[in-house]
Amino acid sequence: MGTLAFGEAIAGALGAAAAGYGAGQSARTTESRRKSRSGAPNPTGAPVLRDSVEAGTFEHLFFASPAKGEPDRLLRAARRILDAGRQLRREARCDGRILTTAEQLLTTLTAASVRVLEEILTLARLNRGRVFPSYDYLADATSLGRATVARALRILENIGFLVRQRRFKRVEGDGPGPRYAQTSNVYRAFLPEIVQRYMPRWMRPAPLPDDQVQREADRQEDMAAMRAALCPQERRKTMEKGKLAKILARMEAALDARMEQNEGERESHNHPQPLMESYIKDNQRSWPSRPTT
Repeated sequence: MGTLAFGEAIAGALGAAAAGYGAGQSARTTESRRKSRSGAPNPTGAPVLRDSVEAGTFEHLFFASPAKGEPDRLLRAARRILDAGRQLRREARCDGRILTTAEQLLTTLTAASVRVLEEILTLARLNRGRVFPSYDYLADATSLGRATVARALRILENIGFLVRQRRFKRVEGDGPGPRYAQTSNVYRAFLPEIVQRYMPRWMRPAPLPDDQVQREADRQEDMAAMRAALCPQERRKTMEKGKLAKILARMEAALDARMEQNEGERESHNHPQPLMESYIKDNQRSWPSRPTT
């Protein structure tokens, strides 16, 4: 599985609360506006977390069906790293070994984290890579507490076993304008590079042949040249479907229209040589010189 980059986040929350203070004192109320981490307003008053993406706009790029036997290999690798982390902690405690940053990160892996990863890999195998369980589902499936599940997901994400993306969805409500609410996250499992050196040779992924690596590099170069040769209209047609892609396409179309409109005003682009006859130069010649004192 490869890495994936994502687009912009749309998030925020807005609410109001009032509280009364002190019996025997004059009644005073304070109003505070609830905000999410991003600070963007949300008509529902429910928080939409930062870096959230609208559900249904990116899943076709995020999800990927795992290869045959891949979930089992990832689970064996996680269990191997769990044992390696225990060995590293023992060496640091008894032998005084100074652990590197990567080794310290591996020592944070816990048995609860491996159990949560096992459940996510099971869902990936059964649902062809479409994994979006809630915290409550993972807590019930693993017999762990909700806080333990949340901590396990953070550990897996920090090491690199998981990539997690927050999502929000549109909800119906009174009043004008769209309304949003947080929904379950989506997950995708990976094999981190930092764990490969602690795995036996038979568990490490086989390196690609040199000719295949060269063919892939040539293909990427040809694709980049082909995209660069496309006109803006054809480039917009080749973009992925989705609301974010449509917004980017409209922005690009507006920029192209503005550039075409101002094409005649940018003489320096068409005529890089300096102008020999300048209105300012002619006026400077006719200006009287300032008297010196």
